[in-house]
Amino acid sequence: MNITTKTIHKFAVLLKSKDRSPGTIEKYLRDVRAFAAWLDDRELSWETASEWRDHLVNKGYAPTTVNSMISAVNHFLKFTGREDCKIKFLRVQRKTFREQSRELTKTEYQKLLDTAQCCGQERLGLLMETICATGIRVSEVRYITAEVLRRGRADISLKGKIRTILLPGKLCRKLLKYAKKQKIASGEIFLTKSGKSLSRRQIWREMKMLCKKAGVESTKVFPHNLRHLFAVSFYKVCKDIVKLADILGHSSINTTRIYLVTTGAEHARQLEKLGLVT
Repeated sequence: MNITTKTIHKFAVLLKSKDRSPGTIEKYLRDVRAFAAWLDDRELSWETASEWRDHLVNKGYAPTTVNSMISAVNHFLKFTGREDCKIKFLRVQRKTFREQSRELTKTEYQKLLDTAQCCGQERLGLLMETICATGIRVSEVRYITAEVLRRGRADISLKGKIRTILLPGKLCRKLLKYAKKQKIASGEIFLTKSGKSLSRRQIWREMKMLCKKAGVESTKVFPHNLRHLFAVSFYKVCKDIVKLADILGHSSINTTRIYLVTTGAEHARQLEKLGLVT
Protein backbone atom coordinates (compact mmCIF):
# COMPACT_ATOMS: atom_id res chain seq x y z
CA MET A 1 0.00 0.00 0.00
CA ASN A 2 1.28 3.45 -0.95
CA ILE A 3 0.19 6.40 1.14
CA THR A 4 -0.92 8.91 -1.47
CA THR A 5 -1.84 12.58 -1.23
CA LYS A 6 -5.35 11.62 -2.28
CA THR A 7 -5.71 9.13 0.60
CA ILE A 8 -4.43 11.69 3.10
CA HIS A 9 -6.93 14.22 1.74
CA LYS A 10 -9.78 11.74 2.23
CA PHE A 11 -8.56 11.19 5.78
CA ALA A 12 -8.70 14.96 6.37
CA VAL A 13 -12.30 15.03 5.13
CA LEU A 14 -13.17 12.25 7.59
CA LEU A 15 -11.60 14.14 10.50
CA LYS A 16 -13.57 17.26 9.60
CA SER A 17 -16.80 15.25 9.45
CA LYS A 18 -16.10 14.06 13.00
CA ASP A 19 -15.81 17.67 14.23
CA ARG A 20 -12.12 17.40 15.04
CA SER A 21 -10.62 20.79 15.87
CA PRO A 22 -8.49 22.49 13.17
CA GLY A 23 -5.41 22.06 15.39
CA THR A 24 -6.01 18.32 15.78
CA ILE A 25 -6.55 17.86 12.05
CA GLU A 26 -3.37 19.78 11.28
CA LYS A 27 -1.38 17.63 13.72
CA TYR A 28 -2.81 14.31 12.48
CA LEU A 29 -2.03 15.17 8.87
CA ARG A 30 1.49 16.34 9.78
CA ASP A 31 2.20 13.07 11.59
CA VAL A 32 0.76 10.93 8.79
CA ARG A 33 2.85 12.77 6.21
CA ALA A 34 5.96 12.28 8.37
CA PHE A 35 5.20 8.55 8.54
CA ALA A 36 4.62 8.37 4.78
CA ALA A 37 7.90 10.20 4.07
CA TRP A 38 9.82 7.82 6.35
CA LEU A 39 8.11 4.77 4.85
CA ASP A 40 9.08 5.87 1.34
CA ASP A 41 9.46 2.68 -0.78
CA ARG A 42 9.22 0.28 2.15
CA GLU A 43 6.27 -2.05 2.18
CA LEU A 44 3.73 -1.20 4.85
CA SER A 45 3.54 -3.94 7.46
CA TRP A 46 3.31 -4.28 11.21
CA GLU A 47 7.10 -4.67 11.31
CA THR A 48 7.88 -1.53 9.30
CA ALA A 49 5.31 0.49 11.23
CA SER A 50 6.95 -0.62 14.49
CA GLU A 51 10.35 0.33 13.08
CA TRP A 52 9.03 3.87 12.61
CA ARG A 53 8.21 4.04 16.31
CA ASP A 54 11.75 2.89 17.14
CA HIS A 55 13.11 5.46 14.68
CA LEU A 56 11.29 8.26 16.55
CA VAL A 57 12.68 7.05 19.88
CA ASN A 58 16.22 6.93 18.48
CA LYS A 59 15.79 10.46 17.11
CA GLY A 60 15.26 11.63 20.69
CA TYR A 61 11.53 12.40 20.63
CA ALA A 62 9.91 12.44 24.07
CA PRO A 63 7.79 9.33 24.80
CA THR A 64 4.59 11.40 25.05
CA THR A 65 5.36 12.95 21.65
CA VAL A 66 6.02 9.53 20.12
CA ASN A 67 2.71 8.22 21.48
CA SER A 68 0.80 11.22 20.15
CA MET A 69 2.28 10.60 16.68
CA ILE A 70 1.46 6.90 16.91
CA SER A 71 -2.12 7.78 17.80
CA ALA A 72 -2.47 9.89 14.65
CA VAL A 73 -0.99 7.20 12.40
CA ASN A 74 -3.11 4.45 14.01
CA HIS A 75 -6.25 6.48 13.25
CA PHE A 76 -5.07 6.72 9.66
CA LEU A 77 -4.32 2.99 9.44
CA LYS A 78 -7.81 2.20 10.72
CA PHE A 79 -9.27 4.55 8.12
CA THR A 80 -7.40 2.76 5.32
CA GLY A 81 -8.37 -0.70 6.53
CA ARG A 82 -4.85 -1.61 7.68
CA GLU A 83 -5.52 -2.17 11.35
CA ASP A 84 -3.20 -5.17 11.11
CA CYS A 85 -0.36 -2.63 11.05
CA LYS A 86 -1.45 -0.65 14.12
CA ILE A 87 1.54 0.39 16.21
CA LYS A 88 1.85 -0.38 19.91
CA PHE A 89 2.25 2.64 22.14
CA LEU A 90 5.28 3.16 24.33
CA ARG A 91 4.57 2.32 27.95
CA VAL A 92 5.03 5.54 29.90
CA GLN A 93 4.70 5.77 33.66
CA ARG A 94 2.48 8.65 34.69
CA LYS A 95 4.60 11.56 35.92
CA THR A 96 4.16 12.57 39.53
CA PHE A 97 5.48 16.06 38.88
CA ARG A 98 5.84 18.51 36.01
CA GLU A 99 9.17 19.77 34.66
CA GLN A 100 9.84 23.23 36.10
CA SER A 101 11.39 24.32 32.79
CA ARG A 102 7.89 24.15 31.27
CA GLU A 103 5.91 25.65 34.17
CA LEU A 104 4.67 29.19 33.50
CA THR A 105 4.24 31.04 36.79
CA LYS A 106 1.81 33.89 37.49
CA THR A 107 4.79 36.23 37.86
CA GLU A 108 6.09 35.28 34.40
CA TYR A 109 2.59 35.56 32.96
CA GLN A 110 2.27 39.11 34.34
CA LYS A 111 5.71 39.90 32.94
CA LEU A 112 4.51 38.85 29.49
CA LEU A 113 1.39 41.03 29.77
CA ASP A 114 3.42 44.04 30.94
CA THR A 115 5.87 43.60 28.07
CA ALA A 116 3.05 43.31 25.52
CA GLN A 117 1.59 46.58 26.82
CA CYS A 118 4.94 48.36 26.76
CA CYS A 119 5.61 47.17 23.20
CA GLY A 120 2.21 48.29 21.93
CA GLN A 121 1.00 44.72 21.36
CA GLU A 122 -2.45 45.28 22.83
CA ARG A 123 -4.14 42.55 20.79
CA LEU A 124 -1.64 39.90 21.87
CA GLY A 125 -1.83 40.94 25.52
CA LEU A 126 -5.63 40.79 25.54
CA LEU A 127 -5.61 37.49 23.69
CA MET A 128 -3.33 35.95 26.31
CA GLU A 129 -5.50 37.34 29.11
CA THR A 130 -8.60 35.87 27.47
CA ILE A 131 -7.13 32.37 27.20
CA CYS A 132 -5.69 32.48 30.71
CA ALA A 133 -8.79 33.96 32.38
CA THR A 134 -11.26 31.53 30.78
CA GLY A 135 -9.28 28.34 30.09
CA ILE A 136 -10.40 28.15 26.46
CA ARG A 137 -8.32 26.41 23.81
CA VAL A 138 -6.46 28.51 21.27
CA SER A 139 -8.77 27.03 18.59
CA GLU A 140 -11.75 28.43 20.55
CA VAL A 141 -10.61 32.06 20.46
CA ARG A 142 -12.90 32.58 17.46
CA TYR A 143 -15.90 32.19 19.78
CA ILE A 144 -14.98 35.41 21.57
CA THR A 145 -17.24 37.88 19.77
CA ALA A 146 -18.70 41.30 20.52
CA GLU A 147 -22.07 39.63 21.12
CA VAL A 148 -20.53 37.18 23.60
CA LEU A 149 -18.84 39.99 25.52
CA ARG A 150 -22.12 41.82 25.96
CA ARG A 151 -23.71 38.65 27.37
CA GLY A 152 -20.71 37.70 29.47
CA ARG A 153 -20.84 34.08 28.37
CA ALA A 154 -19.86 32.02 25.34
CA ASP A 155 -21.34 28.77 24.04
CA ILE A 156 -18.48 26.77 22.58
CA SER A 157 -19.19 23.88 20.22
CA LEU A 158 -16.48 21.28 19.73
CA LYS A 159 -16.54 17.57 18.87
CA GLY A 160 -20.33 17.51 18.95
CA LYS A 161 -20.47 18.95 22.48
CA ILE A 162 -21.51 22.43 23.59
CA ARG A 163 -20.22 23.94 26.81
CA THR A 164 -20.84 27.37 28.27
CA ILE A 165 -17.91 29.54 29.34
CA LEU A 166 -18.43 32.48 31.69
CA LEU A 167 -16.21 35.49 31.08
CA PRO A 168 -15.06 37.72 33.97
CA GLY A 169 -16.76 41.12 33.89
CA LYS A 170 -13.45 42.97 33.95
CA LEU A 171 -12.25 41.01 30.90
CA CYS A 172 -15.47 41.78 29.01
CA ARG A 173 -15.11 45.48 29.68
CA LYS A 174 -11.48 45.51 28.52
CA LEU A 175 -12.30 43.59 25.34
CA LEU A 176 -15.34 45.74 24.51
CA LYS A 177 -13.19 48.85 24.91
CA TYR A 178 -10.63 47.29 22.52
CA ALA A 179 -13.41 46.32 20.08
CA LYS A 180 -14.73 49.89 20.05
CA LYS A 181 -11.24 51.19 19.34
CA GLN A 182 -10.91 48.69 16.47
CA LYS A 183 -14.44 49.58 15.24
CA ILE A 184 -15.66 46.01 15.74
CA ALA A 185 -19.41 46.15 16.39
CA SER A 186 -20.11 42.45 15.87
CA GLY A 187 -18.35 39.17 15.24
CA GLU A 188 -14.89 38.03 16.29
CA ILE A 189 -12.71 40.28 18.41
CA PHE A 190 -9.27 38.93 17.59
CA LEU A 191 -8.61 39.58 13.91
CA THR A 192 -5.66 40.28 11.62
CA LYS A 193 -5.26 43.68 9.97
CA SER A 194 -7.05 42.27 6.92
CA GLY A 195 -10.01 41.19 9.05
CA LYS A 196 -9.32 37.45 9.09
CA SER A 197 -9.26 35.14 12.10
CA LEU A 198 -5.90 34.77 13.81
CA SER A 199 -4.32 31.41 13.01
CA ARG A 200 -2.82 29.13 15.64
CA ARG A 201 0.55 29.54 13.94
CA GLN A 202 0.41 33.33 14.07
CA ILE A 203 -0.56 33.34 17.76
CA TRP A 204 2.27 30.91 18.55
CA ARG A 205 4.79 33.01 16.62
CA GLU A 206 3.78 36.28 18.31
CA MET A 207 4.00 34.68 21.76
CA LYS A 208 7.48 33.29 21.04
CA MET A 209 8.67 36.73 19.94
CA LEU A 210 7.15 38.29 23.06
CA CYS A 211 8.89 35.88 25.44
CA LYS A 212 12.29 37.03 24.13
CA LYS A 213 11.43 40.66 24.88
CA ALA A 214 10.05 39.73 28.31
CA GLY A 215 13.01 37.56 29.28
CA VAL A 216 10.84 34.49 29.89
CA GLU A 217 12.04 31.05 28.79
CA SER A 218 10.54 30.15 25.40
CA THR A 219 9.87 26.58 26.63
CA LYS A 220 7.22 28.04 28.93
CA VAL A 221 5.48 30.31 26.45
CA PHE A 222 2.83 28.73 24.25
CA PRO A 223 -1.00 29.02 24.20
CA HIS A 224 -1.71 25.72 25.94
CA ASN A 225 0.40 26.75 28.94
CA LEU A 226 -2.00 29.65 29.53
CA ARG A 227 -4.83 27.11 29.71
CA HIS A 228 -2.72 25.08 32.12
CA LEU A 229 -2.15 28.14 34.33
CA PHE A 230 -5.91 28.74 34.39
CA ALA A 231 -6.53 25.13 35.46
CA VAL A 232 -3.99 25.25 38.29
CA SER A 233 -5.24 28.65 39.54
CA PHE A 234 -8.90 27.59 39.38
CA TYR A 235 -8.29 24.36 41.27
CA LYS A 236 -6.35 26.12 44.02
CA VAL A 237 -9.42 28.29 44.65
CA CYS A 238 -12.30 25.81 44.31
CA LYS A 239 -10.72 22.33 44.75
CA ASP A 240 -13.42 20.89 42.44
CA ILE A 241 -11.86 18.74 39.71
CA VAL A 242 -15.24 17.73 38.25
CA LYS A 243 -16.26 21.36 37.73
CA LEU A 244 -12.83 22.13 36.29
CA ALA A 245 -13.15 19.24 33.83
CA ASP A 246 -16.49 20.66 32.64
CA ILE A 247 -15.02 24.14 32.19
CA LEU A 248 -12.04 22.82 30.23
CA GLY A 249 -14.28 20.59 28.09
CA HIS A 250 -12.63 17.33 29.13
CA SER A 251 -14.64 14.12 28.74
CA SER A 252 -12.39 12.38 31.26
CA ILE A 253 -11.22 13.61 34.67
CA ASN A 254 -7.96 11.73 34.03
CA THR A 255 -7.15 14.34 31.39
CA THR A 256 -7.83 17.12 33.87
CA ARG A 257 -5.52 15.49 36.43
CA ILE A 258 -2.62 15.93 34.01
CA TYR A 259 -3.13 19.69 34.22
CA LEU A 260 -2.85 19.61 38.00
CA VAL A 261 0.49 17.84 38.28
CA THR A 262 2.77 19.98 40.46
CA THR A 263 6.31 21.06 39.60
CA GLY A 264 9.39 19.14 40.77
CA ALA A 265 10.24 21.94 43.22
CA GLU A 266 6.77 21.87 44.75
CA HIS A 267 6.88 18.08 44.90
CA ALA A 268 10.20 18.30 46.77
CA ARG A 269 8.71 20.77 49.28
CA GLN A 270 5.85 18.37 49.92
CA LEU A 271 8.34 15.56 50.61
CA GLU A 272 10.19 17.79 53.09
CA LYS A 273 6.94 18.40 55.00
CA LEU A 274 6.55 14.68 55.63
CA GLY A 275 9.32 14.90 58.25
CA LEU A 276 10.51 11.36 57.62
CA VAL A 277 14.22 12.18 57.57
CA THR A 278 15.63 12.61 61.08
